[in-house]
Formats: sequence, C-alpha cells, structure tokens
Amino acid sequence: MSGTDGDSNRAPVCLPSFRSDLRRMFRSALERLSADGVVSIKPEELAGLAAEVRKTADAKFGDYSATMAMALAKRAGLQPRAVAMEIIARIESVPGFLERFEKPNEPVGPGFINICVRDDALACAIVAAVHDPRVGVVPVERPETIVIDYSSPNVAKPMHVGHIRSTVIGDSLAKILRFRGHNTITDNHLGDWGTQFGMIVWGWKHLRQEDHFTADPTAELSRLYRLVRKLIDAKPEEMACDAEVAALVAHHPDVGRAVLAETLKLHEGDAENLALWEQFMPVCRAEIDRIYSRLGVAFDHTLGESFYQPFLAGVVAELLAQGLAQESRGATAVFLDGYETPLLIRKADGAFLYATTDLAAIKWRVEHWHPARILYVVDHRQGQHFSQLFATAKLWGLGGVELVHVAFGTVLGEDGKPFKTRAGDTVGLESLLDEGVMRARQILGNSDEGRGGTGMGDDDRRHIAETVGIGAIKYADLAQNRTTDSVFSFDKMLQLTGNTAAYMQYAVARVEGIFAKAGIDRQQLRTATQAVRLADRRERTLALELLRFGEVLEDVEADYRPNLLTAWLYDLAGFYSTFYDALPVLKAAGDDRNNRLMLCDLTGRILRKGLELLGIGTVEKM
Repeated sequence: MSGTDGDSNRAPVCLPSFRSDLRRMFRSALERLSADGVVSIKPEELAGLAAEVRKTADAKFGDYSATMAMALAKRAGLQPRAVAMEIIARIESVPGFLERFEKPNEPVGPGFINICVRDDALACAIVAAVHDPRVGVVPVERPETIVIDYSSPNVAKPMHVGHIRSTVIGDSLAKILRFRGHNTITDNHLGDWGTQFGMIVWGWKHLRQEDHFTADPTAELSRLYRLVRKLIDAKPEEMACDAEVAALVAHHPDVGRAVLAETLKLHEGDAENLALWEQFMPVCRAEIDRIYSRLGVAFDHTLGESFYQPFLAGVVAELLAQGLAQESRGATAVFLDGYETPLLIRKADGAFLYATTDLAAIKWRVEHWHPARILYVVDHRQGQHFSQLFATAKLWGLGGVELVHVAFGTVLGEDGKPFKTRAGDTVGLESLLDEGVMRARQILGNSDEGRGGTGMGDDDRRHIAETVGIGAIKYADLAQNRTTDSVFSFDKMLQLTGNTAAYMQYAVARVEGIFAKAGIDRQQLRTATQAVRLADRRERTLALELLRFGEVLEDVEADYRPNLLTAWLYDLAGFYSTFYDALPVLKAAGDDRNNRLMLCDLTGRILRKGLELLGIGTVEKM
C-alpha cells in the first residue's frame, strides 16, 4: 500500500471521496465489460452494480471491496473469479484509477475485488480535508428540494416522551440533508384544529378555573384537557373509585358528543369558539416552543392543520369530480385497490379528517415549494394511513413528488412495555429532559470529585449538565435503528463509555484538551501547506476513516437512518483512541508532531460536526 510501484511518479489527484470515485470508475469498467460482450449489462443496472463497492469487512483485505462479479457471473454462466479478473483488467485502464488506487491483486474467494487507496493519494486527501471548512465533505452534485414533516404534536396538550423520536430523528435528517447540499425545508404540521381543541373549548365553558388560568394559563389548559379526556374515557369501575369524575359524568352525561359539537362549531367559524381558539393558541404555542428551545430544535415553517382548513372542501370536491372519491353512508371516501377499508376524507356530519388535511398539505407543498421529496417522520403505527394517503395523492395527479414515510418504533421502558410513569401516565417530555439533566449533573459531579476537581464554576456545570443530559436522551434515541422499538434507560445513556453521547462528547473534549494544553494555533495548522506523511499504520487507519465522513452521510440519506452516523462516530472515536494512546503527539518530533496534530484537529472537527448534525451539543471540557 506504499504507492511506490511503477506509477509512483504520477501526481496524486485529491478528489473528495474515495468510494464515490471508485464507484464511478467501476461503472466505467462495467460499461466496457458489457460493450466487449463478456456480460450483458443494461444501462439502468450500472448504478446498482457500482453501489456494491463498499468498505471491506476486514481491513487486512484492503480498503474497499467490490462484489458484483458473483451476480454477473451467474447470469453469464461463467466463473466469478474469471469475471472479476475481466473487471480488474478494465478498471486499471480507467483514467485516474492508478493515481488514486493500488493495482488490484487477484480476486479473493469467489470473486471479491479488493482495492487499496494509495498512501500518497490518502495523504493528499487528508491535507485537502484539513484545509476545507466542510472537512472534506463535498456537496451533492444534484441538490434537491426536500420537505421534512416531523414532530407535529397536538398543541392543546403537553408534549410527552412519544414526541421525542419524531422530533430528534426529523431534526437530524434535516441537518444532514442540508449539510449534504440539499434545499431542505422543515415543517412542523401542528395539530392545532382538531378534536383536542374542542375538548379544551368545552372544558373552558363548563369546568374552567379562571384564577388558575390567570396565574398559569398553560397549566390550566392542560388540566382541562386531561379532565375532559378522563370524562370521555370514564368506565363504570373507574367512576366507582373516583367520586369527582362520577359526579361530573352524571352532570354532563354525553361529554363526547358535546365535544364533537364544539369542534364542529369551531370548524364552521363560530365567533365564540374561534375567539377562544385565538386566545388559547399563543399560550399553547409558547409552551411547545419553550420545549423546542431546550432541545435545540427549530423549524422553517409551522403550518398546522388550521392553515389548510380553507382548502379542505376543495380537496373533497376535486376528488369527487375526478371520480376518485365517492359517497358511502353519508360520508365521503376514496376506495383503493388492495385495502380492506377506504380512506375517509369527510364524515357524515361534514367534518373533515387527518387524511383530508394531509392531502391538502401535499398539494400546497407541491405548488409552493416544488419538492422532489416529502418525508414524513411518523410512528410506524401510521403505516397504513400513509400508504393509502400516498396512493391517493398519486391518483390525484401528485405523482411527480416522492412521498416517503420515515417510520420509527415505540419508546419502551426497560420492562419492554411502552414507557410510562409509575402511575401509568405518559411521561411528559419536559420532565424527561429535567431528569436527564439532573442525572448528568450528578454523574459529572461524581466524576469531577474523582479527579480532584476541575475548578469549574456553577454556570459551567449547569451548561455542561444541560448539554450532556439532553444530548444523552437524543443520542440514545438516534443510535437505535429507527424501525425498531427504543428501550429507554437513563443509566445506559449517560455512561461515559460505550456508544453514548457522553462518551462522544468526552472524546471531543479530549481533543480540545490537547490544543488547550499546548496553546497551539489550530487555524495555523489548517492553513499549513506542508505534505502529510502517514508512516504508522494507526495514522493511516485514522486518516482513511476520517475521509469516510461523506460516505456515511450519503448512506444516512439513502435509507434515512441516523444510527449509521452514530455508529460511525463511535468507531471513529475508537480509532482515534487507538492512535492517540499508541503514538506521542505533543512529544513527537518534527514532521511527526505536525502530522499528528493535523489528524487530531481533523478528528475533533469531524466528531463535533457529526454530533452537530445529530442535534447534539459539545463542550470544551468535561
């Protein structure tokens, strides 16, 4: 892997991504393979075959491995090794290949083509990444406009732990896609017009405590919502144990129907109910925005259900006119092939539904933002709703936009059941954040005492505890494969070892400590023109991994999985630890010192940027 064969006099080309460049070269080689008649390959197959170039599972075989020879050999009735040799013969002649990569050895096993990056090309790329404000991540060639719909709580009730997954997954995807160069538009589609507001309006008219509202509007509205919900859901056995609920139900025997009537009046523009909605909305929004501020989450737009209310009748009329919807028992629905139940878009009483609003939102977004993709980061239990919604939108003529349900699993407690309080209530999101910060403060305090104290003031401790505590909650969620249920455990997420936010934040602080200790001007390092020499294998391993940052972000986009980034950051921190523990940095001499300082600086920048893209803060010391 020394790069000192017969091609060593060629000047290495510092291209941004070894994998993307290698895939492009393999695609060219496969085109020649097909043109030469060895194997027939359709043009539309080339991208998929080239995507089989990946990081090797075992570094002893090389840096990248290509596996397409097996599939191609099977279709042509040839031996995989023979096809692999034909591919190798052609890729060597692709312009630029031997300037970037070593001459491939013979295929391994049943036809694996293993490739090593030339050391001089690797060193050149590291210098380019060090000089680059984007740490070597080049924007996508074809930027798209992508709308991301996430979080979307009902504003009439407090946010709870169930909102954490949609919020942090959506926020991280928005940050990653934007950093990759896409025009990313975030929209918090608030539930600000539905039955939950009818519950508050009814509760205000019949059960309000005005002095409580004056003292704490949010608390009183939350109390009203919970109380009305309890009255609607009350069962005889529960009323037997709760005299207050029993008395209220006896006095208001048909609360559910009354709430729906208040909701319908609001939707029809009733002056009194509309005035109450306008009075309550700022209070509800302020409470939600305060939680978002603690999470470090912001949206480009917050177009809730109320925004689309004027368009809903038109949606139904258009679907009826096109023959896509039909009346059924007084209601209006879209009947789709392959589904047992229709997509209901208007009830018999004239009320519209979530599907109606979602269809109006798709049409509005397409007409005003012209997106290539719209992503919905929503619980997997809404899978059928989105499947029917997307099918209806396509039939309606909105098939030019890609609609994606980015589904995720449920938040579970350590007992494997949905995460609840001991009383069986849903855990409030703010109480969750408070608990995380408190535990972080305790852990950091104990750690500080064990080191004999660091001299941090109370303000520093509070800032670090907030950053570490909230970062732990977000990272623990993002580190899960989003399609699986997420098991919630404070003890595990706040550990200073393992794949946790605290460990990653400590890794960043560790890098910062090197430069603070030596008083080194990092900006001067980033503008130095000297070449880099990667003499030790641990230097080379770290350097190659640093240059895979862009590859990982590409993979995250391909399947909308932030856990690929958390896993890679953890691996990177491990490579850095191996490098730093084995090799002197500040005590190294001459060029070795500068080379290693550049690797340390780039590691710190990439770890920090990676955490930033996950929506997680970092600190200078821990």
